[in-house]
Amino acid sequence: MTLYKAPLDDQRFTLFDVLGSEAVLTRLQGGADHSRDLIDAVLEEAGKLSEQVLAPTNAPGDAEGCHYDKENRTVTTPKGFKEAFKAFAEGGWAGLTMAEKFGGQALPGVLGTATTELFQSGNLSWSLYPLLSEGACHAMELHGTEAQQETYLKPIVEGRWTGTMCLTEPQAGSDLGLLKTRAEPKGDGSYAISGTKIFISAGEHDLAENIVHLVLARLPDAPAGSRGISMFIVPKFKVNADGSLGERNNAYAGAIEHKMGIKGSATCVMNFDDAEGFLIGQPHKGLAAMFTMMNAARLAVGVQGLALAERALQNSLNYARERLQGRALSGAKFPDKPADNLLVQPDVRRMLLTQRAFVEGSRALLFYTALQTDVEARAADPAERAKASELVAFLIPIAKGVVTELAQECTKEALQVYGGHGFIGENGMEQFVRDARIITLYEGTTGIQAADLLGRKILQLKGVGFKHFLEEIGAFCKQHAGDTSLQPLVGPLGAASKQWGELTLALAQRVQANPEELGAAAVDYLWYSGYVTLAYFWARSVAAAEASAQPAAFKQAKRDTAAFYFARILPRTLMHKAAIEAGVATVPGID
Repeated sequence: MTLYKAPLDDQRFTLFDVLGSEAVLTRLQGGADHSRDLIDAVLEEAGKLSEQVLAPTNAPGDAEGCHYDKENRTVTTPKGFKEAFKAFAEGGWAGLTMAEKFGGQALPGVLGTATTELFQSGNLSWSLYPLLSEGACHAMELHGTEAQQETYLKPIVEGRWTGTMCLTEPQAGSDLGLLKTRAEPKGDGSYAISGTKIFISAGEHDLAENIVHLVLARLPDAPAGSRGISMFIVPKFKVNADGSLGERNNAYAGAIEHKMGIKGSATCVMNFDDAEGFLIGQPHKGLAAMFTMMNAARLAVGVQGLALAERALQNSLNYARERLQGRALSGAKFPDKPADNLLVQPDVRRMLLTQRAFVEGSRALLFYTALQTDVEARAADPAERAKASELVAFLIPIAKGVVTELAQECTKEALQVYGGHGFIGENGMEQFVRDARIITLYEGTTGIQAADLLGRKILQLKGVGFKHFLEEIGAFCKQHAGDTSLQPLVGPLGAASKQWGELTLALAQRVQANPEELGAAAVDYLWYSGYVTLAYFWARSVAAAEASAQPAAFKQAKRDTAAFYFARILPRTLMHKAAIEAGVATVPGID
């Protein structure tokens, strides 16, 4: 059984000292009450729910997995999941950030991100059941009619129902233009939805009364490709005019996947056979509506990487402190004991500092991005909203693509600290490695995030969000240019950001000459961008720690970890720069 302690101290430091969230949130429209006291209280309760209710179900849920009843086409979740969901719903967590008119609490998105981290650290598999409900709610909020919001949105916010995203089909993965699911108008305002979807998280389960599927399908007159996709609401149970549940809709789980990880989450093959559905949004505009859900989901998946890495770090650090094995190279540090602990070994410290650098740097990146979504949604100044939107668009592929990849490294290093004991199921590390593997894949693989960053956010949108971010880094470096305590960070950060801009310009020129250069460089460009981005947030974190009232040990830990990051991690950008400059010629065609 692995341990978990909600990292509230670092969450609060990141929110209030590094990002100044209280000042930002309280000046936004509707944010007068979003004080530090309120946010602190919510985090405290979320931490308790994660530690006391969710975390104890993590390992048992992984061992048990979900149960599929082939005859009835139903899914039973692992023991304890249903009780945890009931506690989650009764606590009002399902509607934490939703508008009050839908029954939500209208709290900031950045607070939702922080609580999501805690829940996902507690039990990632369980957290997938309510996760996509939030995206479904936002899609219905922006694109649904008032009647649809009343019928389908409010029960999800209340925690009685859940929602899904039904995109992928056996022949149509990331290329949604290939999907074949059909929607035939029935003449009464409804549609008959027919087709098969795969990899549908929480497509069938026993946690809630009803499941609202948001399904991509084609109308009879749909043009070919992605421009011919519409979105439909397809409930598991039909809904009567008074809001009560009616007969079972013809939308069933045909199977659940047998997976490498997240075994407590039901990943379903969903079969729709003339299922009753209702158009949401405009005909043939479903892909744009679905991206409303996907961008929020991509940020949440980045948070999954942080959540898994945080829990792996906690346990590997605890193990390294307690495990007595060998002696320090310079002589015994604990001569009264049969051996020294693992912390005397420089390579063990390297693995732990690598994890810490990625965990705390990623937390700052993710919380910053979430805070920008609040500014985008509720700032009074349209120009400020537009700038925040452009920053979010630029940072989402980094927040999802890089942080989920870093979780692979963190969980692997955590397992390595345990040595052979990490390979044994009872110690929990191998579950984190398995669970972390999926997060680089769903909601768009790392290659897709890289193509989005370079192809769309840099080239197609002319790097507008990138320019905002570089300006912010430049302003930070200028502000702290005379600060001797930050010189070891500010100088390298300024040089790295300057090189980032030059590399981007040169790469854009090469792609213009040969579009294949984009595909050859995109993932390395994503990594390069991620490492410089985390360097910025580490420099900000040290500056904030120096100016804060944090304990001396806390400040020193930030200094030490930042120094480690800049000395041992940031130089990885040189490798990725070399790979980018090598060009597509070094990726030859294969017969």
